[in-house]
Amino acid sequence: MNDPHSDRVRITLDASGVAEVCLARPDKMNALDFAMFDGIAAAIDRLKAEARLRAVVLHGEGRAFCAGLDMGRMSKIADQATGGFRDLRPRTHGLANSAQYVAQGWRELPVPVIAAVHGVAFGGGLQVALGADIRLVTADLKMSVMEVKWGLVPDMAGIVLMRGLLRDDVARELTYSGRVVSGEEAVQLGLATRVCADPLAAARELAAGIANRSPDAVRAAKRLLNQAAAGASEAALLQAESDEQVALMGQPNQIEAVRANLEQRPPVFSR
Repeated sequence: MNDPHSDRVRITLDASGVAEVCLARPDKMNALDFAMFDGIAAAIDRLKAEARLRAVVLHGEGRAFCAGLDMGRMSKIADQATGGFRDLRPRTHGLANSAQYVAQGWRELPVPVIAAVHGVAFGGGLQVALGADIRLVTADLKMSVMEVKWGLVPDMAGIVLMRGLLRDDVARELTYSGRVVSGEEAVQLGLATRVCADPLAAARELAAGIANRSPDAVRAAKRLLNQAAAGASEAALLQAESDEQVALMGQPNQIEAVRANLEQRPPVFSR
């Protein structure tokens, strides 16, 4: 997939419908400058329009997933120079601004997003990872809600995303302190899903398995889980479960899932 932002973010899509999104600024530990923000947003927009999409693997090239905001931007802020900030108040992407979209936008993709996280995920880099459905991490990964170190607050949908993952007191402790946690502790706290020796290989394997499930069922499941994460009422969720199930039952991909299981063969789904 050709992309004008390939100097920051590379996208590939295989025949099974699994896309890989690679943060490709390894000399800066994939730090977020304006071009990286724009590249991630463009990748999300591009994948939203991809009808063949079944799953996404998100990872960083080089020594780290993402080290957070680019130090060059911090230097401009310290010098009170222009160009260090964008006005974050306008809502440019639905409920979100452009910075929030590079994290929250992964939740808006209709398919599961699996982040393979290694090295460090600090500040904005952590928030990008939190937007994924699943985070596979190394045991020695370093994660931090680091904004307080720079006199800032998490503002890339981090508060919204942590709300669904962490106990309130844990989110507060990490946000107030900027404490660095390991991959193992991140799993214990809820910031990460599980520890893997090779998160990228594990993410690819998981994505391939998801791509072999009914795309209709997977997309319906993500819609339901997104509603739950957004705080939908019990009544609304119960109704949504029923509506999604009725829409799936008896359709070609659901029938194919049943037949393939009964015939003990790989399914062949349509999209």
